[in-house]
Amino acid sequence: MSGACILGCAGLTLSREEEALFAESSPWGFILFKRNIDNASQVTQLTGALRDAVGRPDAPVLIDQEGGRVQRMGPPHWPAYPAAAAYHMIEDARTRREMTWLGARLMAHDLRGVGVTVDCLPVLDIPAPDGDAIISDRAYSRHPDQVAALGRAAAEGLLAGGVLPVIKHIPGHGRARVDSHLSLPVVDAAWGELEVRDFAPFRALADMPMAMTAHVVFTAVDAVRPATTSAEVISRVIRIAIGFDGLLISDDLSMQALSGTPGRRALDSLVAGCDMVLHCNGELAQMREVAAAAGPLTGRSAARAAAALARMVSLPEPFDATEERARFDALFAEARAA
Repeated sequence: MSGACILGCAGLTLSREEEALFAESSPWGFILFKRNIDNASQVTQLTGALRDAVGRPDAPVLIDQEGGRVQRMGPPHWPAYPAAAAYHMIEDARTRREMTWLGARLMAHDLRGVGVTVDCLPVLDIPAPDGDAIISDRAYSRHPDQVAALGRAAAEGLLAGGVLPVIKHIPGHGRARVDSHLSLPVVDAAWGELEVRDFAPFRALADMPMAMTAHVVFTAVDAVRPATTSAEVISRVIRIAIGFDGLLISDDLSMQALSGTPGRRALDSLVAGCDMVLHCNGELAQMREVAAAAGPLTGRSAARAAAALARMVSLPEPFDATEERARFDALFAEARAA
């Protein structure tokens, strides 16, 4: 039985202590960051070692591969991809959606090639004019319908390439005026505003297999707790108003928006209704605490996790990555020149 957590690791290879912890706690999955990535051969060996440590060849390995500022695998070993906002350089709406799909399909090709099977994409947040720059060009648009359309194109491109998408940061991080990596954002917008704007793209993609929470307080729902640790937000907003019934993962527990020990953060998130907790910084003592607090993945959460994995295409359709990458690059070059 796997644990209800996703953990990171410290470097390019696993230490004996990490192997022992993962073997004992059996986290459901793992997440990679730039500190874990050098070249394709090394990443392939690392993803294999992570799966060997838990004895599950299908253990998910996650990454944040959005393009733009948030791209863990990049040059010189992998291509640089445009940020989400860059797709609006393409004037024709149909071509814009096609290119968003293709960009995600190409990223899926890169990821599957080294054993990464889950991408924390698409970002469905809608930046507010006074919002912190942490989202900005990571968003596809400032219009909910366009965010939904391009977000779906990206998610479907990943799925076509055998990589599971994670919609984030549910129910919306765009109004946050501070970076939740550094402190706790508080959003005072009324329910009606949130429902028609911030929640709308998530509602449109509620059929996706996985979602990541926002460490943001929404005073219209819960004036004290951020969405990640708020039973009211998870039940009333994420599960009911948005209608998402897939696997709900916390954003990184080591971010400063949350308070308490790592174990307390994990427990608060799970009690509130997250199915699984995510811990990213690779610090061994913290990972031990999170794994112990998370416990085993059971009940409805286990069923959601199994349903998410069932959405993964084991053998993607034939795809000429070299030809499609050339087409992708040519269309973006044309859009930049226009």
